[in-house]
Amino acid sequence: MKVMITGCNGQLGSELQASCPAYHELVCVDLPQLDISDDKAVSEFLKAQQPQVIINAAAYTAVDKAESDQALSYAVNADGAGNLARGAQQIGARFIQISTDFIFSGEQSSPYQPDDQPGPMAVYGASKLAGEQQVLTENASAVIIRTAWVYSRFGGNFVKTMLRLMAEREELSVVSDQVGTPCWAAGLATVIWRFLEREELQGIYHWTDAGVASWYDFAVAIEQQARELGLLEKPCTIKPISSADYPTPAKRPAYSVLDKTSCWQASGLEGQHWQLALGEMLQQLQQQQ
Repeated sequence: MKVMITGCNGQLGSELQASCPAYHELVCVDLPQLDISDDKAVSEFLKAQQPQVIINAAAYTAVDKAESDQALSYAVNADGAGNLARGAQQIGARFIQISTDFIFSGEQSSPYQPDDQPGPMAVYGASKLAGEQQVLTENASAVIIRTAWVYSRFGGNFVKTMLRLMAEREELSVVSDQVGTPCWAAGLATVIWRFLEREELQGIYHWTDAGVASWYDFAVAIEQQARELGLLEKPCTIKPISSADYPTPAKRPAYSVLDKTSCWQASGLEGQHWQLALGEMLQQLQQQQ
C-alpha cells in the first residue's frame, strides 16, 4: 500500500519509517513540506499523492507552552487532524489518528477504557480531544490510537533528558505522584503496522507498554539499566518529590494508566512490560554510541 506519514521527523514518525514493511510505499511529510492546519494545502496534497492509508503522527506536543499558545495547539491538534481525516474520506483512504492520555482528567484510580468520559485538564489535552472529535465527525471509519509517555532513540524525550541530567549531576528529584505507563515508540509503530493489515478495524483504542509506573519509578529504572549498559559512568541518586514541589504551567493527570485490552485483542499483540521495552531502547542507544 501507499502509506502517508505526517509528522515523519518526530519520534513515532521516525520509528514508523524504521519498521515499515518493505512491501509498502511511504510518503513522509513534516513541516515545512505540508502544514496540516491548511485545509486547502492538505486537500491538494492528498489528491496529488493518492495514499491508501494516512497515519497522522503530527502534533503540537509542547504541553506547557500550549497553555500560552492555544491558537497554534488547536490549529495543529484539532483542525489539522480534521483536515487530514476529511481529506482521507474524500480520496477513500484509511485514516489513523494518534491521540493521548491527556484527554482524561486523571481523577480515577483504575485504567481508563477507550469509552470512558474524557475531561482534559490542560490545553494540550483539550486540543487533542477536539482533534478526536473532528476526526470521527469527518471520517466515521477512522482509527484513533491513544498513547502516553512516549520515548524513542529518536528526538527528545524523558529518557534521553534523564540520561543527560544523570551524567551531569549526582542527584535528581523526580515527581512520584503522577502515575501512568511508559510507551516505547517502536512498539507503538509495530501495532500501527498491524492495524494496517486489519482493514476492518475502526474506532478508539489504547496502546502503551504493560505495567504501571510513576515518573520517579521510570527515572530509577533508567538510571539502573543505563549504568548496567555502561551508558552512565557514575551512579545518580533519584529522590521522589510531589507535583506540588515541581509546579508546571499545564496541570498533568495524576493517574493516566490506559486499558489496552481491546487493542491487544484487535491487533493480536500484547504489550511487553515497560521495563523490558526500556531495556531494548537503551541497548539501541548503546549500539549507536
